[in-house]
Amino acid sequence: MSDREVLHVTGRVLAGPDDVRDELWVIGGRITYDRPGTAGLDVTTVEGWTLPGLVDAHCHVGLDAHGPVPAGTAEKQALTDRDAGTLLLRDAGSPSDTRWIDDRDDLPRIVRAGRHIARTRRYIRNYAHEIEPDDLVAYVAQEARRSDGWVKLVGDWIDREAGDLTACWPRGAVEAAIAEAHRLGARVTAHCFAEDSLRDLVEAGIDCIEHATGLTDDLIPLFAERGVAIVPTLVNIATFPDLAAGGERKFPRWSAHLRRLHERRYDTVRNAYDAGIPVFVGTDAGGSLAHGLVAGEVAELVRAGIPPVEALSATAWAARAWLRRPGLEEGASADLVVYEADPRTNVTVLSAPRRIVLRGTVVG
Repeated sequence: MSDREVLHVTGRVLAGPDDVRDELWVIGGRITYDRPGTAGLDVTTVEGWTLPGLVDAHCHVGLDAHGPVPAGTAEKQALTDRDAGTLLLRDAGSPSDTRWIDDRDDLPRIVRAGRHIARTRRYIRNYAHEIEPDDLVAYVAQEARRSDGWVKLVGDWIDREAGDLTACWPRGAVEAAIAEAHRLGARVTAHCFAEDSLRDLVEAGIDCIEHATGLTDDLIPLFAERGVAIVPTLVNIATFPDLAAGGERKFPRWSAHLRRLHERRYDTVRNAYDAGIPVFVGTDAGGSLAHGLVAGEVAELVRAGIPPVEALSATAWAARAWLRRPGLEEGASADLVVYEADPRTNVTVLSAPRRIVLRGTVVG
């Protein structure tokens, strides 16, 4: 956007869930609520209900079901998210170097968690650093330095000898690793489907749990007390019945476990929310799931029993604050999405953005 181009956003600007403004202006790619003098300027007007660019707090750019993908495929993934109004991504683990995306003004902003860190032969092939507990601190330090302030552990996975999901790391190893990440200024999250790993991870100081399908009533007070967030990825958990059917013959215990976790998924999320545990929107796009599913995940949170405004905040105002990125604030980069109707009362409108503005430029 040149200095002579001005964007005027009118209608209802949702700077916060209860902070509704009549208009904002975009000058030089930045937001202002002070009306400028427009003589001699090229003014474009956009009208509707405006939100900060949506957040997908769990996705994987540069990754597909088989591992790292070419840059052209990663670009298509990022563009798909952008066109869905998702302008801030927390990449929760990827073996691909996607730093080149930061130089593209037309692609979403990414907060990276480095590469997954997993136990040897205890995760999807070609995804993670696969290591043993003695090396965990060193790898966490490496990924903390390479990332944008996050590190991603694989907290549990199927143990073929046990025939079921089991915890991947001993308590002492995760305590030392999380302490090292915090010393380096990074937060730590972990993939966890089952119950067994959760207490050790939370008591060791972890900041977030991905999926959290194993969150039980006895653990909820601990999560709430420690302020540990969850990203339920319900659009991904919807695949559990098919996964269970595929593994039934070889791993019947694992299959039955997945079905139980799936059956109580909505109760798990609603109970967590009711207890005050922070809940954020994430889709797990980029493994076997398509990108651009953020509207569907918000709808799933509402289906689980989270009030629509809170589900919306989990991909908008609260999510951006949690990731320490600005929203529709004076002087912030103009990353915003405009809708036909009020998304606070009907979250389904998120599936059809009217206009998408990234770094002050209308891109969709």
